[in-house]
Amino acid sequence: MKVIVSPDSFKGSLTATQAAFEIAEGIKEIDPTIETVLLPVADGGEGTLEPLIIATNGKTVHVEVHDPIGRLVQVEYGVLGDGETCVIEMARASGLTLLKEHEKNPLIASTFGTGELILHALDNGFRKFVVGLGGSATNDGGTGMLQALGMRFLNKDGSEIKPGADGLRDLVEIDATNFDKRIQNSHFILACDVDNPLVGPNGATAIFGPQKGVTPNLVEKLDQNLLNLANRIEDLTGISLHKQQGAGAAGGLGGAFIAFFPIELKPGIEVVMEAIDFYQQIVEADFIITGEGKSDLQTLSGKAPIGIANAAKTKGIPVILLSGFIEQASISALSSYFYKLSSVADGTISQEESICNAAHYLRLRTKEMMQSILEK
Repeated sequence: MKVIVSPDSFKGSLTATQAAFEIAEGIKEIDPTIETVLLPVADGGEGTLEPLIIATNGKTVHVEVHDPIGRLVQVEYGVLGDGETCVIEMARASGLTLLKEHEKNPLIASTFGTGELILHALDNGFRKFVVGLGGSATNDGGTGMLQALGMRFLNKDGSEIKPGADGLRDLVEIDATNFDKRIQNSHFILACDVDNPLVGPNGATAIFGPQKGVTPNLVEKLDQNLLNLANRIEDLTGISLHKQQGAGAAGGLGGAFIAFFPIELKPGIEVVMEAIDFYQQIVEADFIITGEGKSDLQTLSGKAPIGIANAAKTKGIPVILLSGFIEQASISALSSYFYKLSSVADGTISQEESICNAAHYLRLRTKEMMQSILEK
């Protein structure tokens, strides 16, 4: 028997690689003759870098950049095994995980560090990029990233506006004279599962702002600031980001890419599966096991397990969903995609226990699940 082990990360407890290892060990404890192929995945958000580097035998490059509130931090980007393609996780430089709860401040949070990562890669000769847009702490419309690459955002006095979403209200002119010319000779694949526009009730601020510290009284103000940015971008480029699908990703960073970069927008899981040659790897597999920290109705909206299920369907391979927790209300909908559903947290193990001892309980649940399959 050949089993593909292809989970996403179990956020807050296990990386995708760690989860894959524990599942594989659980399988081996039941039957050491079962062949396991570990293909950890991600959906373009946090944790995208590691699976791609491991699967392609790539490497990481360490760089000092500015975090969302301007502190210097050591982060990394990846170079795939082809030696030509960079993987940049915007969350590494501009993500929520870099901030404590009391440090969340969308008024000043900037994507400048993400621009610094791109600049470093350009300086080192790279022209092919995969960029993961999930997990941002920012709502600056990507202006910080663009500033790091030479663009200027000016107020009525001709001075640079302040970093972050608050400064956008003062924007009257965008000066792209010194924007890095190498960008147009590069190619950027954006791993993005968000189709929200830049502004409006479904835009970056209204939908994603609250998790970044946008209070209800700030939503309209910051949305108006992004509207001002969108108007200035349209004045300069003729491109309207206002209702553009995907422009609202990562606090408007998606919009900056759409307006100023040669890009391809793809669902994150598709980008990852393509990079790790997923379809070829699953040939002759008997089962695929995937999973994530929590599976619910949002899983159906392009999350990694659904991407895996859709890929496996083309090959007629049954897929098992083994997640930390599966929401009861989603079981019926998920069952149409998966051969079997299994939740680590159930009547005997609480969600808290499953998170605190994730490796132990994931391996235990894997053994129970495999035993039931082999007994059929």
